[in-house]
Amino acid sequence: MKTIDLVKITKKASAFASRMSSEQKDALIISMAEALEADIDVIIQSNRADIEKAKGTVSDVMLDRLFLDEKRIRAMASGMREIAKLKSTVGEDITEAVRPNGLVIKKRRVPLGLVAIIYESRPNVTSDAACLAIKSGNSCLLRCGKEAYSSCFAIVSALKKGIAAQGADENILNLVSEPGRESANVLMTAQGYVDLLIPRGGAGLINACVENATVPCIHTGTGICHIYVDESADLDMALKIVNNAKTSRPSVCNAQEVLLVNEKIANEFLPKLKNLIVDQRKNDGLIPVELRLCKKSQKIVDGTPCSDTDFDTEFLDYILAVKVVSDVNEAVSHILSHSTGHSEAIVTTNKKNADFFVSSTDSAAVYVNASTRFTDGGEFGLGCEMGISTQKLHARGPMGLEELTTYKYVIEGNGHIR
Repeated sequence: MKTIDLVKITKKASAFASRMSSEQKDALIISMAEALEADIDVIIQSNRADIEKAKGTVSDVMLDRLFLDEKRIRAMASGMREIAKLKSTVGEDITEAVRPNGLVIKKRRVPLGLVAIIYESRPNVTSDAACLAIKSGNSCLLRCGKEAYSSCFAIVSALKKGIAAQGADENILNLVSEPGRESANVLMTAQGYVDLLIPRGGAGLINACVENATVPCIHTGTGICHIYVDESADLDMALKIVNNAKTSRPSVCNAQEVLLVNEKIANEFLPKLKNLIVDQRKNDGLIPVELRLCKKSQKIVDGTPCSDTDFDTEFLDYILAVKVVSDVNEAVSHILSHSTGHSEAIVTTNKKNADFFVSSTDSAAVYVNASTRFTDGGEFGLGCEMGISTQKLHARGPMGLEELTTYKYVIEGNGHIR
């Protein structure tokens, strides 16, 4: 089916989605989770086809993002059930006021309508996006990357079985089948049909959507995340945090890309860090982190001299740009110049420096003595997220149910005229 036709039928189905009660939506999502698990073998078979096509064309880190097995699929279903348990605020009155003339003015939370998502090589996004959209009373149109199409088609096919089993309109969830950029362009310009477009992927995808979309579009995902190790930091804590933020899953947007180290502790900290994330990982048969070093840090540890672009690159790999700074002021100044507004962290025991860092950096999530890897809808208690918004309107940070709604005013009178 042509993408524009799919847009129209999915938009039409948004009216059905908006009328479902909370109980109906929860039962629907549980049914979708059951259908997903029932089709595990089919989904894995489809995923293996995607993996074979992708081998040799993408990095091992990106292959891991694409890979599905029974454990990951059951985790997807578990996440869906968690979404079903969440309290929905759709239909609730945010505020209510009685005017002097007796008019009752209510500000009521309502669905957006049709939420479209363009995403790349993470098929697990399929179930997250579908359930969040439906739980918040929206219809959902997905457009995945070609490298994940077989996997996503199998997942959506299973989810639609779960929708049909509840007697609901299957068109509240659809997957774009047309290949190429033209289908993405259709979603970007489907004014009057697409109520919100969410791109999830690399900088190229996000920039293309932001620059070309004529429908409302959220800036998401690109994460040049910084950690600053202050002169007062507990170095053992700092090692643990940096190791987690860089190596636990480097291919995701909340992974650390840049390390800033105070010059007063750099001579002690950087050799310990190199031993942990380079030497020990190599000895353990793990992928070592490549350190891209500024001139000052090159005098302390071995690594690769940094290029002019390293502090402006989302590596999504086992690469860490390192800079030695004089104090928290220089750290904040560097972040403000190079950050993408995603997540930043300071490791310190100095409350004054922590407060300065929090108030002076301008990102969606700012951490004190914790890993940036927590910027995630599940970790924030949102169930999961539609994406991480790095803009300030209308959503910022992990986008959960509330961020997929808007509001309207409902005014109750008794023959009032003006």
